[in-house]
Amino acid sequence: MPPADTGASVTDRAAASPQSSPDSSPAAAPDPEAGKLRPGGPGYRRMSFALFAAGVATFALLYSTQALLPAISADLGVSPDQASWTVSAATFGLALGVIPLSAVSERFGRRTLMMWSLAVAALLAMLVPFAPSLGALIALRGLQGVALAGLPASAMAFLAEEVRAKALVAAIGLFVAGNSIGGMSGRIVTGWVAQAWGWRAALAAVGVLAVVCAVVFRLLVPKARHFVSRSVGPRALARTLGSHLADPLLRRLYAIGGLFMTVFGAVYTVIGYRLVSEPFNLPQGIVGSIFVVYLVGTVSSAAAGKLVARVGRRGALYLAVGTTSTGLLLTLSDSVGAVLAGLILITAGFFAGHAVASSSVSRTAKTARAQASALYQCAYYVGSSLGGALGAAAFHAVGWEGTVLLGLAAMLGAASITLYATRKAVAERRLLHLEKAA
Repeated sequence: MPPADTGASVTDRAAASPQSSPDSSPAAAPDPEAGKLRPGGPGYRRMSFALFAAGVATFALLYSTQALLPAISADLGVSPDQASWTVSAATFGLALGVIPLSAVSERFGRRTLMMWSLAVAALLAMLVPFAPSLGALIALRGLQGVALAGLPASAMAFLAEEVRAKALVAAIGLFVAGNSIGGMSGRIVTGWVAQAWGWRAALAAVGVLAVVCAVVFRLLVPKARHFVSRSVGPRALARTLGSHLADPLLRRLYAIGGLFMTVFGAVYTVIGYRLVSEPFNLPQGIVGSIFVVYLVGTVSSAAAGKLVARVGRRGALYLAVGTTSTGLLLTLSDSVGAVLAGLILITAGFFAGHAVASSSVSRTAKTARAQASALYQCAYYVGSSLGGALGAAAFHAVGWEGTVLLGLAAMLGAASITLYATRKAVAERRLLHLEKAA
């Protein structure tokens, strides 16, 4: 049985087929990327705005309860680690759904799946504010996460198929930038709305934002020109996933994405509790406004392509780890200014690391790109779920220092993996040099 996805576009296959004339020269071969989207070309701007809107909706919905956790705890009478499951359930649901839905995208198309995912997630968002209990809220959030699962892996595969390779990092960076805008706007809106009308009204406001984003995406997203439909059975899917997991480079990228997201999930799940308590005692609206630092993530993720061009992919990952770790240490201060500076560094480092790792997955996987991206998203959101749950538990047990220690351990793991890859690459270059010299 053929693999689930060849990863090749229609033009790729045309370029690989024998030429009709035996006199055809290599110079006359058609450019396999000639029909793909490029910056400044027709359709690229519409695609960028559409995927940006999808990114906004994804993060606004996925983390809609994160800034509201102190209010939810107070209203429902639950502890921080219990309330944190309203976040972790959504991210865990996404992690569970992303691989099977990526297989669905192989049959029905990335564009179609993204449209349906946004529509269902927005519909659920209008039901979430009416959850009668914590258990019902967690269940609805889990379903919302599963619905959103159709977006991330499909978006990465859509971009890999429709955008020229040289523009791929920048295109994915714009999608990730939409994630950061969604995360920021969702938290700011919920913070101020909750302060005035309560956390249920705040979740309703996010639902309205999601509906608007879904409409914008549907109107702007261009049709896929390079998608080839194919059915993916369970055995074929298992073989495809196994082939990706057997690739050492992909395994390292999955681990790095998960570790970065562990830090991000832990910090942003718990930071609200820290800021509404002593010595800060900030009101809910101000705490929500702290998330304006997500704008830093918009800049760092969109600039990831330039950073990679200057220092390489591993160099960019080292910078991301160092920036995130420095930010974690700064948040130990009891100064609001130092905590804010720490959050800025954490956000910049996280989004840069995520953009580099996720684009590297799309570049590394030569076949079955949707499943390769789905595995990355699975690791990424498992990291978010674990980070949120473990970070809240550490905070509940020993305070903010425990959450920071968890984050530093995750960054040590990411740095160790990157260092291993660096040493391996150096050893391979030396061996190649010796072989050439011989």
